[in-house]
Amino acid sequence: MKKTLLLALGCLISFSAHAATTTVYEKSAKMSLPDAVAHMESALKSHKFHVVTEIPISKMLAKHKAEMGAKYNLNHLDGITGIVFCNGGIANGVSNKDPELLAACPLHLTIIEKDGMATALFVRPTVTAKGSAAEPVLAKLEHMVTAAIDAGMH
Repeated sequence: MKKTLLLALGCLISFSAHAATTTVYEKSAKMSLPDAVAHMESALKSHKFHVVTEIPISKMLAKHKAEMGAKYNLNHLDGITGIVFCNGGIANGVSNKDPELLAACPLHLTIIEKDGMATALFVRPTVTAKGSAAEPVLAKLEHMVTAAIDAGMH
């Protein structure tokens, strides 16, 4: 009985730890894809990021719909857009601590829409940076980006 209880408690603690550190940060709001993109670009700029470009991923995919056939858009997403952005000061901080992690620069997030609900998706750089000298810099960056996402997806 004691072993079973300890095993169950261990599994619960392990599950909780995993749930708290997901690889992808996501935030949803009831809005169209164009509105979500406009809100996110504005929020990124107000959080000290330079928006480099917007990528209309769903339009690019639609050009290959015939090639993809039955495998096209299996999740029935209404739209997908990528936003590429950066912060020069943070990039410099990363380059000073661990130049290999400049692979994360520039940053990007993806916004998807389905049934009138837009969702911003951002891969957390701290997941990649675990144990790196740049981890504190990327933790600050992650906090800035997630704050921008929270502001943009309201």
